[in-house]
Amino acid sequence: MKLVDAHCHFDFPRFDGRRLSELDAASSNGIVGLVIPGVRRPDWERVRDTALAHSGLYYCLGIHPWFVGAHSTGDLESLEQILGIRPERCVAVGECGLDRLHGDMKAQYPWFEAQIDMASRLKFPLIIHSVKAHDEIHAVLRRKGWAGSALVHGFSGSYQQATKLVDQGCFIGVGGVITHARARKTRDTVARLPLESLVLETDAPDMAPEGIEAGANSPVYLRRILECLSEIRGEPLDYLASAVFSNTRRLYGQSLW
Repeated sequence: MKLVDAHCHFDFPRFDGRRLSELDAASSNGIVGLVIPGVRRPDWERVRDTALAHSGLYYCLGIHPWFVGAHSTGDLESLEQILGIRPERCVAVGECGLDRLHGDMKAQYPWFEAQIDMASRLKFPLIIHSVKAHDEIHAVLRRKGWAGSALVHGFSGSYQQATKLVDQGCFIGVGGVITHARARKTRDTVARLPLESLVLETDAPDMAPEGIEAGANSPVYLRRILECLSEIRGEPLDYLASAVFSNTRRLYGQSLW
């Protein structure tokens, strides 16, 4: 069994001094790699260095909607210059997107749109943060004529919203939220979506599965998410593992793992 954590903030200080032990534990659970998203320009170098320090790790660079106010248009120009040279192990633009619950969503739009345009020009996938904004995300992608692949990470919307995003070229990120019995809408959504649209992620150290302390999530729990998905969909574990692994390679690159 091979699994990839499609979205994990492994560069965060929470993992300082314990990355090797975390990776060893994850490997024991079939995890062969993970992808680290970038969220702010000051962190980009740390994100890159964390990925390059370990085999099987890849990264993305972007400007997260929470932090748009701390950036300038010059940061977008720098981002495109960096991505334009196709740096080693950099596999996507993001994390970018819209968040209705954090900051001014109107102010977030230009930053999201600029990163969509950038990904289109450079032929990179997009890693999208969407909180209470799935309809708006879909509308922007459609208006922009998005024709690439994208991950809507940590999805917690309706089946109808997910279907529209999948039709627009998006993969749906399945994370620890599905392990919580109260997340009925999200559990129903991942049960009904086409399997070829799903990838697994932890969003560690956040988005902890049931029974795990907030902020203490880890890539090692990816298998627990897979097991829960197997239960929800009524499909064998090995079958699901093979499918979501293939989906993750289609998202980020067939030759990565």
